[in-house]
Amino acid sequence: MPPTTLPAKLPRASRSTFTPTVCSLTRAVRLMPRGPLARYTDHSGGLREVLALPGHGGSVLVLDRDAATWGDRRLVAHLAADEPLENAHLVCRHYLRDPRPRRCRRLAPEDLLTAPFPEGSPPREDGELDPLPPPATVELRDRHGRVHRLEPFVTGLSIPELRWCRRAPERGGYPQPESVRDAVACMEGYEPVRALTVGALAHHRDDDAVSVAVLRSELQRLDASRIVLNRGLRRAVLHAMHTRGLSLSEIAHRCGRVKRDGKGNCSGETSWLSRRVGIAPEGGGEGEPTPWIHSEVLAVIARDGLGISPREVEL
Repeated sequence: MPPTTLPAKLPRASRSTFTPTVCSLTRAVRLMPRGPLARYTDHSGGLREVLALPGHGGSVLVLDRDAATWGDRRLVAHLAADEPLENAHLVCRHYLRDPRPRRCRRLAPEDLLTAPFPEGSPPREDGELDPLPPPATVELRDRHGRVHRLEPFVTGLSIPELRWCRRAPERGGYPQPESVRDAVACMEGYEPVRALTVGALAHHRDDDAVSVAVLRSELQRLDASRIVLNRGLRRAVLHAMHTRGLSLSEIAHRCGRVKRDGKGNCSGETSWLSRRVGIAPEGGGEGEPTPWIHSEVLAVIARDGLGISPREVEL
């Protein structure tokens, strides 16, 4: 199903100094597009829609959601109050060139209560933007006790690169650079790694003393990747085994992963399922199970193996 046709020509987007007032907020709500900006069919055949909703202080939230249930709401963009409403159409048009809801984070309650600021910078009472704290002041510790934090890393360049670095549990260990993806894997969660990365890019966007090119490209690759975390799916599989009496063999069999013994008896390929959901290491070795799974495989296990929507196990 092709996206709903949008206006052929839209006014050029512009920004100006503007302070929202009661009148401007009323006007923004009155001029808000009625109904969705566009509808489209996603890769799994589900009907979705892109719409604009009034946000805090006259801002506009551009969302992607399931057209049937109005669930799985994803934040495509949060437009400031000084932007014309036509910009919502421009954002929608650009998004529909390659609509992938998973690239957008889920709508959070605080999005309805806050105005948009550049890359997450919090407002002050006087209306100015407070600088974010230096990235090196925030440390994350994974389940192995290793410390992860953003810090300048000296390479062959004339200036250091801002990178995620990992240190062993022992104090004084030499920092080892790691990608944003590796840091997410160690924490088995996109947050707060992603939020700290976005904040660090904002903090150093005008800093000529450190390079953020690698960090920015790593974040972009993470957001665009179809390889996603499997922690939510693993919990769902273990929960189904505990509460519904399902076995790994039965779940794998439902997914079409079948093996036969010497007598021709069929059973589910439990080793495949165990590796995909991060219970067993790859190749039957003694290493760490992978925290990643392809989004299409996640969908098969969730939908066919567990009988639930893949969205229920996305992180």
